[in-house]
Amino acid sequence: MTLAPTAVHDETVVDLGSPYDLPRSLGVLQRGHADPSIRIDPGEFLGGARGTPGAGAWLCLRIYTMEDATSPPSELGQATLRLDQLDPSQVRVRVAASSESAAQAAMHRSAGILGCEDDWQDLEFLLDALGDRISLTLAQVRRRHPGVRLPATGALFDELVTATLEQKVTHDQARYAWRNLLRRHGDRPPGTAALTAPEWMRLPLTASQLRAVPSWEWHRLWVQPPLSATVQRMAARAAAVHRLGLSTPVDTFDVQELADQLTAIPGIGVWTVAEALQRSHGAADLPAVGDYHLSAFVGEALTGRRTDDDGMLALLEPFRPHRQRIVRLLKLSGFQHQRMGPKLAPEDHRGR
Repeated sequence: MTLAPTAVHDETVVDLGSPYDLPRSLGVLQRGHADPSIRIDPGEFLGGARGTPGAGAWLCLRIYTMEDATSPPSELGQATLRLDQLDPSQVRVRVAASSESAAQAAMHRSAGILGCEDDWQDLEFLLDALGDRISLTLAQVRRRHPGVRLPATGALFDELVTATLEQKVTHDQARYAWRNLLRRHGDRPPGTAALTAPEWMRLPLTASQLRAVPSWEWHRLWVQPPLSATVQRMAARAAAVHRLGLSTPVDTFDVQELADQLTAIPGIGVWTVAEALQRSHGAADLPAVGDYHLSAFVGEALTGRRTDDDGMLALLEPFRPHRQRIVRLLKLSGFQHQRMGPKLAPEDHRGR
């Protein structure tokens, strides 16, 4: 671990134009309560038409750039962001960054992180137009949570790493691995006198840092060999991943095309890509096919009966291109499905 470089500070206020729910919008980015890269302060308000004033978040990220479509991506710098919701629709953004250019890029990125570009109006019209019982119920859920948006961090490589660590393991395993990977090998993010990064905060690892983690250390982190091998393969292709992420705007068609390209990396499947793009690009129409519980949850919520991935996609098809937004609404509804499948109880092999 290295100390953060001398940083510069910047500040602005983002007005989202309508009630905003910061903790429920950004909560999908946090991997467990002790995530070293992001923490949400939920505040005291429940959302709805009043938004969530008083809520806030800390997060840090590396910012990559490329001069043109043919130039290799490079790291522009690192940034620490502090987000504070001031009233129902306005969020103050404070940035400490390793350079002036990184600060400007982080400020620009903050709007996407908050979900400013995520527009639910077409889905709201669609639900009203469909008019069936399920659609009207979903419309009611949306009216109860009008401030929820899909964030877009722009950090495709980092989101792919975290999603890879979550493949076919329990949440406890994945969160332990991510938390301790950053604690043991991550850099401190930049800070200033006006904005000091918390002691617990660590930046996501670069590709070279990931490649330097030895095999025995992955074992200590509770990461199975196939998953650590996938992370290493992805680190070897980091330049291509960064290039794809930087050249793909937040657009349904382009994001689907990007998903198809990413699955060409051995060990990266449709579930991993969906989980990553939902967070890096705010992918509104990319549900996580292959999830251990999701298809059963969607089936029970919409029909009262469990289903498989094909059945889930068939149920979500009328809502295209908003299928992931529908999944978010179902999770916001409070519906609890019966988890009657086999419990995944992996053996802890770290001490061997």
